Amino acid sequence: MTEHTVRAFDEQLKQLKNLIVQMGGLAEAELENAMLALTRRDTALAQATVGSDSRLDQLEQEVSALAVRMLALRQPMATDLREIVSALKISSDLERMGDYAANVAKRSIALSQLPAVRAAGSIPRMARLVQVIIKDVLDSYVERDTERAIEAWSRDEEVDEMYTSIFRELLTYMMEDTRTISACTHLLFVAKNIERIGDHATNIAEIVHFLVLGRGIDRVRPKGDTTSFAVVTPAQTPPQGGRE
Repeated sequence: MTEHTVRAFDEQLKQLKNLIVQMGGLAEAELENAMLALTRRDTALAQATVGSDSRLDQLEQEVSALAVRMLALRQPMATDLREIVSALKISSDLERMGDYAANVAKRSIALSQLPAVRAAGSIPRMARLVQVIIKDVLDSYVERDTERAIEAWSRDEEVDEMYTSIFRELLTYMMEDTRTISACTHLLFVAKNIERIGDHATNIAEIVHFLVLGRGIDRVRPKGDTTSFAVVTPAQTPPQGGRE
């Protein structure tokens, strides 16, 4: 390739990376705003957060169009090929993260019309951990830092464990007081959406590892979500009246 062609290709790779960074910033902001809307019971912020998701969709389309054009015209190999394929995969994960954050915002609108549930306090803690993971995986992408990517990847188990704890807590509340069923059901979906955002963040960590080293992480992803097997039984009601 001529020097001009190489320079143009490098500019396209840089543009692709910048689009991913923009998407990452928007995904982070969406989750943060969704959680603020939830904790503050702010319906206006929730609606704005839902509306902002279209920008992420638009950026994903831009990444896809640019990547396809580069693959068709440049026929890249080795590291350059991994760069383009990785950008395609990461943009898909970021778009899904935005969808889940928008779902959290939608649930917060319904929750703002219901009495607050004490268990809701555990969910922001899980969201903060997921936000840390998102930041770390995006930084690892920008800096090509596989160690940071693996550290973030390993923390997904902690998110799963927090989700399992919240799941069991909410089920317990619903059994103890049927008046909380509506709010607790919305909170269960909120918690699951946040847990799924964490999963997509760890997907990105795996992609970064592949991008830099050309191979996947040679370990099974740690999982701490045991909700599929969770059984919560109501507390025994003490007998009423006098002695048997």
